[in-house]
Amino acid sequence: MTPAELAQRLRDGALKPDVMSQNCPSRRILQHVTSRWGTLVLVALEPGTQRFSTLRRRIGGISERMLAQTLQQLESDGLVHRHAHDVVPPHVDYTLTPLGRDLAPRLLSLAIWIEDHLADLLQSAPTAGASAAPTGGSGDR
Repeated sequence: MTPAELAQRLRDGALKPDVMSQNCPSRRILQHVTSRWGTLVLVALEPGTQRFSTLRRRIGGISERMLAQTLQQLESDGLVHRHAHDVVPPHVDYTLTPLGRDLAPRLLSLAIWIEDHLADLLQSAPTAGASAAPTGGSGDR
């Protein structure tokens, strides 16, 4: 079944999305949106259109390759729009689609919640020694 046919069956009510089902296509989108880089890209684009280089500077630690891959995934999910200007040197802008604009504030709220509660979350975490212990590595033999 093509994505368009699947979408039509969902709209018609013939199929019901179920993120808990391993076969539901919502899982792929959930994975893209909730990945570390997917969430950060969507939050970074929440204020408005940005160029690739601006996004890369804004999202600390993301490689050029990972940013490009994440933007492609989010574009294929219908959350990000890529606009290539017909100029030399090439100029590409990224912006949220209407679906992305609906989603981004929800992720931003989550990010703000984590920042607001970071001290409590860190306090509740296992001690540094316990969390740094290797799991499943050669030291467990």
